[in-house]
Amino acid sequence: MTELSVRVTDLHIEFEVSGDRRAGLRQRLATQKGSGRRLIKAVNGVSFETRRGEAIGVIGSNGSGKSTLLSALAGLIKPTSGEILVSCEPKLLGVGAVLLNGATGIRNIRLGCLALGMSSEELDDRVAEIVEFTGLGEAIDRPLKTYSAGMRARLHFAISTAVQPEILLVDEALSVGDKEFRKKSRAKIESLLANAGTLFLVSHSTKQIERLCTRGLWLENGKLLADGPIADVIAQYGDDEYGADD
Repeated sequence: MTELSVRVTDLHIEFEVSGDRRAGLRQRLATQKGSGRRLIKAVNGVSFETRRGEAIGVIGSNGSGKSTLLSALAGLIKPTSGEILVSCEPKLLGVGAVLLNGATGIRNIRLGCLALGMSSEELDDRVAEIVEFTGLGEAIDRPLKTYSAGMRARLHFAISTAVQPEILLVDEALSVGDKEFRKKSRAKIESLLANAGTLFLVSHSTKQIERLCTRGLWLENGKLLADGPIADVIAQYGDDEYGADD
């Protein structure tokens, strides 16, 4: 049997929010704590296992707990209760990751790749390839603070995918850039998956998820409503009231 890569058991993640932010979250309210404070169950009793070589698409409406789940898998959010076991450290690839504003694009590539464990020798051999992948041209020598949001996302994607991960978590990162860059991004993810372990992909594009993934997890109001072959899960999501307006 293929090696187990991730095991999540009865995972709960809760946050306190102020009362004036409850619009759109009523279905996820658990208890009221004091005046104007409410407890949100962002992830509510989720359990699943994945094995090496699986590509899992995580779908659900806005605020369903998808990004929270990926952040927990990456170790960025501590669960309120439950357990997460991973075979190695997952790598979260998302458009909101922090880069160094004062450094140039090329400097960010060097620092980022070294931080990911790439040797200086390998970096020297591959830096031109990584720069070319960004498609930033002469802007690669400009400070990051002069970049647009799309340029930042392209730079981060190129850095994060330069090192082969065993468990890759992708949160809406494939929707950045122009059509040509999105095409390159999809090809890169497919290459990483072919040579690595496990992929978790969060995207609002069910077509993108169906193309890249073989298994689906459907989260709604923090609960896991479906887990199975990706086409079946997308069909259930599309037929449900939650997915109808998405």
